[in-house]
Amino acid sequence: MTKENQSSDNAAPDLSDIDQLGYEQAREQLVEIVSKLETGGTTLEESLQLWERGEALATRCENWLDGARERLDAARARREETREQAAPEE
Repeated sequence: MTKENQSSDNAAPDLSDIDQLGYEQAREQLVEIVSKLETGGTTLEESLQLWERGEALATRCENWLDGARERLDAARARREETREQAAPEE
């Protein structure tokens, strides 16, 4: 294999689209990647690229879930604040 071919084979996967994915889309792609990796039959380079994309997808899912937790916490805090303001003082 020439040095030129090695550099194109070792290129990192394009992950630029991941930031645009919703949680469900990212999770679905992650499940597909895990299935491909578990099944095998890919070259080492393909496996590495799948792994890298899977890591990025997992991070995207985690970020979505963290954001959802923050929104829920904020909603609970607002609800509690409203209850406290509405409660008669003793």
